[in-house]
Amino acid sequence: MAERRLPPVVARMWGRETSARHGPRPSLDLGRIVDAAIRIADRDGLEGVKMSSVASEVGMATMSLYRYVGSKDELLIAMADAAAPEPPALDGRAWRDYLTDWTRANRDFLLGRPWLLALGQHTPPAGPRALRWLDRALAALAGTGLGPGERVNIATTLTGYASQQAALAHALNVAAAGGPIAGLAEYGDILAEVLDPATYPALTEAVGANAFGAGAEWIDDADFTFGLDLLLDGIQALIDRRREH
Repeated sequence: MAERRLPPVVARMWGRETSARHGPRPSLDLGRIVDAAIRIADRDGLEGVKMSSVASEVGMATMSLYRYVGSKDELLIAMADAAAPEPPALDGRAWRDYLTDWTRANRDFLLGRPWLLALGQHTPPAGPRALRWLDRALAALAGTGLGPGERVNIATTLTGYASQQAALAHALNVAAAGGPIAGLAEYGDILAEVLDPATYPALTEAVGANAFGAGAEWIDDADFTFGLDLLLDGIQALIDRRREH
């Protein structure tokens, strides 16, 4: 069987590029270019990341950058992988304890670099860092009786939850910093003012019971934990069903 040809960006991220290079020995590598692009994104946001700005950051002509990365899309894929921290250590922990930490850490690094939220997911995880996150989640679920496909789906669901919660927290905190609604308390006051109990009976009752909270911050960690516990309870129920059969 012929060896499968890796997509160029995947080959570069894994150091598996095999095409021969001609001319002078390269003075840079993909890692240094990606680090420069991440510095720009941390400083100026994703809109500041252009092939020209990255080339300037590393001190080369823009066209020379294409010797190391095939396109801006490839650069963004490599950035998304390199910008993630290492996943939490498993350390023999029970699956629920570990996946709680894993999902929270996923949310937190996205909040720490909100340009990753604007970047979105260009491809399924294919870089070394992203695949370590996936590997650790699958390892945490080993011995639960769940099949490989189920474990992958669980990791995907928890990743989506972390991303959605990070995006919500970031958007609302940005709005609170300079938007017309300052926080949860003011949001509750606005809803109480505009809602007609006859048209929105359940929502009016929830606002009256302070269901949205009263803190200065938009997102309380208790909200994140509540939603995560719902997901983890569902995983436990699935595990229990598998053990019954």
